Amino acid sequence: MTATTSTATTPTVTGERADLLVALAKQRHFLRFTTRDLTDEQAGERTTASELCLGGLVKHVTSVERIWANFIVEGVSAMPDFSSWTEADFARRADEFRMLPGETLDGVLAAYEEVARRTDDLVTTLPDLDATQPLPKAPWFEPDTEWSARRVLMHVVAETAQHAGHADIIRESLDGAKSMG
Repeated sequence: MTATTSTATTPTVTGERADLLVALAKQRHFLRFTTRDLTDEQAGERTTASELCLGGLVKHVTSVERIWANFIVEGVSAMPDFSSWTEADFARRADEFRMLPGETLDGVLAAYEEVARRTDDLVTTLPDLDATQPLPKAPWFEPDTEWSARRVLMHVVAETAQHAGHADIIRESLDGAKSMG
């Protein structure tokens, strides 16, 4: 296993933490790669029956990663309380999946890079990957369940990989370009 090194102020990362950083970097690369050479307009185009567009997928993954990283540190208070959401809240959530007027692909990618950098710092500096937080009450979580930081990070890897696959289909439908294969 090759160690991953960071800045002079960050220690060398090895083992499980290095593996997590490599997995996150790989899936983030595939997602970002689907947006290569696109205009802002193309990044906002829907090319399938889905409501998804490439810029919106990057925005969504950025939001998801930010929320889960905050959850590792802050616990359930970092998670939205879906039980109290209004129609306006759900509309704002839906905007996360599209490019809105005034948004640029460069801006969306820069926000993603900032969140990724913060998550990577968390992977590197978190005292204990076994530290757990209780999950919020939601229909998609088992009641009275806790997730470790490790499990949250694995969830972020899986979510990013899933959306990178969605992005690959959207990009191929847009102009025939493929990210993989």
